[in-house]
Amino acid sequence: MTYRESIKGGFEIINRNWQLVLIQIAAMFLSFVGFFILVGFPLALAFIVFGLDLTELSRVRDLLGAFHSPSEIISRYFGLAVLVLTCILLYLLVVLSMGIFIFGGAIGVIGRSIRRPFESFRMKEFLSEGRRLFLPLVGFTTAIGLVFIALAFVLGLFGGVIAAIVSAAREHEATLALFFGIFFSLVLFLFGAILILVTLAVTLYGAAALTLRGFGPLAAMRESTRHLLKHGGAFTLYCIVFGGYILINFVFLFLGYPLKFIPVVGPLIAVVLQFFVHVIQS
Repeated sequence: MTYRESIKGGFEIINRNWQLVLIQIAAMFLSFVGFFILVGFPLALAFIVFGLDLTELSRVRDLLGAFHSPSEIISRYFGLAVLVLTCILLYLLVVLSMGIFIFGGAIGVIGRSIRRPFESFRMKEFLSEGRRLFLPLVGFTTAIGLVFIALAFVLGLFGGVIAAIVSAAREHEATLALFFGIFFSLVLFLFGAILILVTLAVTLYGAAALTLRGFGPLAAMRESTRHLLKHGGAFTLYCIVFGGYILINFVFLFLGYPLKFIPVVGPLIAVVLQFFVHVIQS
């Protein structure tokens, strides 16, 4: 199967399950509303309880200047800080849980559609797949998150080494230091981009292993890595699709930028365009 046939087949599967796009849009709307319910409303209520004027937020620097030390701010508004932090953590927990559940339901439906191409979308199956894959995806995404943290640490370590090399070269020759700075920065960027793309590809094919073959989180990561090493075209396919995704976003960003200069109707058109972009992204 060629790359073109693979991408075409992917679009055909999604077109058969177009309801997944509506679910993604509904999730975006619920996340937006949930922010005001779980964070905005408690925060406004806390401002009223603590006797703070919301209009004073525009004078934050003057307000903070009235206190002599950070401990004074914390001691006076400790309850408010705890409430805000709790609401934000609760919102993030709800949004992440909803996102993992929807992702699990989506890949589960897509997996069933691959195995049984003549079956139509059913909401009951979506909810069933979301429940089935929720805990495996929690473990899988946690493992992938730890991998990303390790990558960030490695890239930061390389960045520190490069900064030390450039600093040492600057003491001898400014031109040499400039060359080293540009060269090593490009190498670090390329190395980081490859590592991130490989990790994202492992995430994608690992999710497929969870869905289609019933592996656990760690086994799915191993199977995904083994698949990418054995089939280099799978990584190339992911890079092509990811590049297309970035290109589409850039095009819509370029088209939407002039809209903010159009009076009255510009913001309205920008909202419609943003909605359309989210549909394309989904």
